[in-house]
Amino acid sequence: MTFQIHALPSSAYTDFFSLSDDELKRSNIVKTIVEEEHSYPCRVSLADAEIGETVILVNHTHLDEASPYHASHAIFVRENATQAHPVADSVPRMIASRLISVRAFDSLHLMLTADVVEGGDLKQIINQMFKDSKVQYLHLHYARPGCYAAKVTRT
Repeated sequence: MTFQIHALPSSAYTDFFSLSDDELKRSNIVKTIVEEEHSYPCRVSLADAEIGETVILVNHTHLDEASPYHASHAIFVRENATQAHPVADSVPRMIASRLISVRAFDSLHLMLTADVVEGGDLKQIINQMFKDSKVQYLHLHYARPGCYAAKVTRT
């Protein structure tokens, strides 16, 4: 079974970095400078922001379907982030280095199953969940803060 982890598109966030402080506040977006390593996982580059980089914290609707699981949560995006395109069957270090909640959804966008796994063991649980033909896609979340990390599809 092969799978693909998907980063968010950079184009969806580029304009936020040029907003004034007042515009950011009205949009419920926080712009900050990274002061601590391994604390600002960017959903576009699928890499942790480095100390001194500018990031935004913005609400992202990660399940925008007609479903009781319709959901959004805060995510970080690095300024000038280049959209990641991970190699099939690979898990970016940013995800592999964290405790991950894995949620499997069907074609009606209903959750079929979920589990929590160390990121280093993620490939195994992804392959296990995709053995169920009803599973259409997976969502990965950082288990401790609960925020969205990435979507996974079959390839």
